[in-house]
Amino acid sequence: MSQQTQALFDIILANIDHGVIVYDANNLVQHVNPAFERMTGYTASEVLGKDLEMLVSGQADRAIISTMRGSIDTKDCWQGEIKIRHRKGGTCPFNSSIHILPGQTGQPHNYVTIIRNVVENRDLDKDDRHNIQCNLLTGLPNQHLFKDRLEQVLITSKRVNKSAAILVCGLDRFSIINDGLGHAFGDLLLKAVALRLKSCFRGSDTVAHIEGDCFGMVLQMTATDDGVTIAEKILKAIKRPFEIKGQEVTVTASIGISLYPTDDENVDKLIAYAKSAMRHAKKGSGNKYQFFSNNMNTKAKKRIEMECSLRRAIEHKEFILYYQPKVNAESQQIVGAEALMRWQDPENGMISPAVFIPVAEETGLIEPIGTWGLREACRQNKQWQDKGLRPIRVSVNVSGRQLLATDFADKIKVILEESGLLSRYLELEITESLLMDNTGDNINKLQQIRDLGCHISIDDFGTGYSSLSYLTRFPISALKIDRAFIKEVEISKNASEVARAIIGLSQGLQMEVIAEGAENIKHVNFLRQNGCDTVQGYYYSRPVPAEEFEDLLSIVFIKW
Repeated sequence: MSQQTQALFDIILANIDHGVIVYDANNLVQHVNPAFERMTGYTASEVLGKDLEMLVSGQADRAIISTMRGSIDTKDCWQGEIKIRHRKGGTCPFNSSIHILPGQTGQPHNYVTIIRNVVENRDLDKDDRHNIQCNLLTGLPNQHLFKDRLEQVLITSKRVNKSAAILVCGLDRFSIINDGLGHAFGDLLLKAVALRLKSCFRGSDTVAHIEGDCFGMVLQMTATDDGVTIAEKILKAIKRPFEIKGQEVTVTASIGISLYPTDDENVDKLIAYAKSAMRHAKKGSGNKYQFFSNNMNTKAKKRIEMECSLRRAIEHKEFILYYQPKVNAESQQIVGAEALMRWQDPENGMISPAVFIPVAEETGLIEPIGTWGLREACRQNKQWQDKGLRPIRVSVNVSGRQLLATDFADKIKVILEESGLLSRYLELEITESLLMDNTGDNINKLQQIRDLGCHISIDDFGTGYSSLSYLTRFPISALKIDRAFIKEVEISKNASEVARAIIGLSQGLQMEVIAEGAENIKHVNFLRQNGCDTVQGYYYSRPVPAEEFEDLLSIVFIKW
C-alpha cells in the first residue's frame, strides 16, 4: 500500500461513524479507530495487543468469536449482533460485520470487524440513541444491563423466597432545565444525580441510567417497608441543592415502584409497571413516590399518615413513659426501672412502640422523641426522690440516631442539670449492633457519658454480635440477658448454660448483670441461685404509668 493510499485509509477510519477493530489470526487487536473508542470507552492503548475476547460479554459472544471464522472462510463475511463490554461497566449490543483483510504474499490475513449501534426503533431521538450506547454520560449500567441485573435478583429472590422492589425515578420538569440552562448544564446535572442515587444504595445494589432523565434501581427486600424507606431516602437526597458550574439548582424527582412477585414475575412487565407508577407520581407537583399496587399505595399512605401523626404527637405532647421495675435478686427490693415509651393517640388510643418506633427511626423523629423521653425520665425520677422515696436508677433506651448526634453527651449533661438529678441515677441502654457502627466515635461518646457519671448497659445481650472484645473496649457498666434465654431456662439446657455463662462473664468483668423476661418463680429462682444481680419481668410487674410505679416503690416483694 502506497503512502498516499495509507493516508487516505487513515483519514477514512478516523472520520467514519462506525467502529472498526482490526485483529490478527490469534485474535490479538492490531488497530481500532476513534469511533470505536467513543462507542466503548476504551482507548487504543488499552486494547492494542490484547485478546479480542476481553471486549465481548458472555459465553454466547465468546462462542461467536471462536466459530465465526468458518463462516468467513466460506462466505468472506459474517454478520450478526454481538455484545461488547463498555469500559465503565455494562454491555452494549452492536450490529457487527466481520471481513477478511488479506495479508501480503505468504503472510496470514487479518480480520476487520465493523460495529454499529443497535437501534430497535427508528423514531428514537438523539438522547435515546445516546443511552443505548451504555450511558457514557453517567457511567451507570444501561437499560440492557439493568434488565440482566433484575433477572438475577428475581432468580435469587425466588430461590430464598424473598420479595424485590423495582424503582424507576425520573426528574420533575427536567426539560425546563435543559431548555433554560442548556443541554451541557443538564448533562452535568444528570451526572450529579447519578452520584446521589448511588450514595443511597449499597455497592451490591443496581442503579442504572435507563433513558434521558430516567433512572432504574432494584433491591432485594428484607422488610415490607424497604421500598418506602429507600424511596423516601432518594427523594430527600435529590431535593438537596446541586451546585453546577458555580450555580445552585434545586430539582425534585418522582418514583414509581413495582414489586416482585406481588405485581408480576416478568422483568419487562415489572419495569413497565414501575414506569407507569412513576408517570402517575409525576402528576401534580411531583416529588413523591407511587406504587403500582393499590394495596402498597394504601400501606404507604398509612405510613405517611403515621409520620404526620407523630409530628403532631411531638407538638401536642402525646407521649408518656411507663416504668417496669428492676428488682434485686436477694433483697427483693426495687432498685431500678426501665422507662418505656408509649403513645397515647387521641383518635386511636394507645399505640405500641413496635408500630411507631420504626417509623420514627426512619424519619429522624426518634431524636426529638428520644430527647423528650430522657428529659421526662430524669424529671420523674428526681420528683420521686424529692417526695422522699427510695432513690433508684432509671434506664432509658437510646437509638442509633441519638448516639450518632455529635452533641449527644452535651444534651445529657444539660438534661441532668435542668432536672437536678444526680448522674448516677441515670442509665442508658444500647443494643450490641449499635456499638459496632462507627466504633471509634461511639467509644469516645460513651466515655464522655461515663465521665458524667451515668451508667451504660448493653440491651438484649447474646442476640447480636456478642463479641467479647468490645466488652473490654467500651465503658460498659452492665449487661442485660435477653429475654429469649430466660424464657427457655426451664426447658433448654443450652439456654440455661448461655444464661450462666453471661452471668459468670459479667461477674468476671465486674459488671452488673440484669435479666429481663422473668415471668415466673422458676425463672427468678434460677437467676438468684446463679448469682444474677437484678431481675426484670412480668413476675414482678408489667410496665405501668408513673403513678402506679410510685406505689410499687414502697413494696418489698416476697422474701426468701
